[in-house]
Amino acid sequence: MKFMRLKTYLFASLAVAGLWSCGGGSSEKENNSDEFSDAEESLKTQIEDVIYNIPSPSEIPYLLQATGAEYNQGLLNDRNKVDQYSSRTDKAALNLGVYASDIGYLSSYEKTQEAIDYLSSAKKLADNLGVIGSFDMDVLQRFEDNIANKDSLANILNTAVQSSEKYLKDESRNKLAALLLTGSFVEGLYISTGLIKSYPKDLLPDDSRNLVLTPLMRVILQQEKSVDELSKMLSTIDQAEPIGGLAADLAALQASYRSLNIEEQIKNNRSDLVLTDKNLVEITQIVEKMRKSIVE
Repeated sequence: MKFMRLKTYLFASLAVAGLWSCGGGSSEKENNSDEFSDAEESLKTQIEDVIYNIPSPSEIPYLLQATGAEYNQGLLNDRNKVDQYSSRTDKAALNLGVYASDIGYLSSYEKTQEAIDYLSSAKKLADNLGVIGSFDMDVLQRFEDNIANKDSLANILNTAVQSSEKYLKDESRNKLAALLLTGSFVEGLYISTGLIKSYPKDLLPDDSRNLVLTPLMRVILQQEKSVDELSKMLSTIDQAEPIGGLAADLAALQASYRSLNIEEQIKNNRSDLVLTDKNLVEITQIVEKMRKSIVE
C-alpha cells in the first residue's frame, strides 16, 4: 500500500507558523535579516524532513496488520476519556493525534463500527480546538460508505488529520499542530511495542519467538529516523510543558535507538543481533512513559 504523506501545503503553513512564533518587530527583523534568513532556511529544512519521514496516522497500524499480528483492543486509548482532555488545548491536540492512530488501527483490522465511535470522540477534540469540518458528520458517513475498502478509510482518516494540522498552523498555533503529530506517532509506536510485549513468552523457545516477532520488530526499528525528525521539530518550539518533557523523552528514545547501531549491524549482515525483543525493552519503556504522559 502506498501511504499518504503530509502534503506540500503543510510544509508551507508550518514554516509560516513556526517563524511567526519567533516574534520580533519589523525593525528588529531588518537589523537581523541575515540571521533571520539563516534561521528560516534551517527551520524549513527541518520541517521538510519531518513531513517526509514521520508516518501518517494510518501507516504504522496498516504495517502492523500486514505482518499478520493479531488485533489487541487493550492497546487503544479509551475513547470515553475524551471529556478529561477537553479542558486543555495541549491535551486535546495530543489525544486527537492518539485517537487518529487508534482509528487507523481499528480500520486496518476492519473494526469499522469501533472506528466510527472513535471518530465521534475525535470530533469532540477537534471541535474543542476550533477545527471545523475535519471530523464532522460527512467524514463519519464516508467512513460508513467505505467499510469494505481499507485504502479509502486510510485516505479519509489522513485527510481529516491533515485538515486539522493545516488549520492549526494557519492560525499560528504551531505548538498544537506539533502536539497532534506527536500524539499520533507515539500512539503508533506504543501499539507496535505493546504487541511485542504482550506476546506470550511461554509458547515458543526464544529463537522461534523472535522469528515470529521479526516483522513487528522491523516496523519498530524502521521508526528511528522518524524519532530523529520529530525531535528536531519539537526543538524549534517553546520548551514549556508538555513540549519540554516530550522532547526529553524523545532524546532518550534517540539514544536507545542509537545503542542498537541498527544500520551498522545490517551492513555487516548481523541483523540477528538486533532482531530480538530483549533489545526493544528500553525503547518500549520510554514509549510507555511518553504515552502515559499523553493520555493521563
